[in-house]
Amino acid sequence: MTKKIEIYTSPFCPYCHAAKRLLTDKGVAFEEIDVMMAPAKRKEMSSRAGGATSVPQVFVDGDHIGDCDGIHALDAKGALDVILGLG
Repeated sequence: MTKKIEIYTSPFCPYCHAAKRLLTDKGVAFEEIDVMMAPAKRKEMSSRAGGATSVPQVFVDGDHIGDCDGIHALDAKGALDVILGLG
């Protein structure tokens, strides 16, 4: 079953690009939500992410899995593939 992956980003954020690159390298499709173009989405993101205000923030099937450092740490432990439904 395909997981629903959402990533809140802004266009000029290098961490956003790194997080999207990791997800792309994993071969998973994701929905990108640009908080710069839709400022109300930043408030939504913060609410969903337990108060986090920095981008990116990544969600899988509605569960917050972290920011750029967080998903790279999960990947280093081998846990990201499992969360993404790849392992």
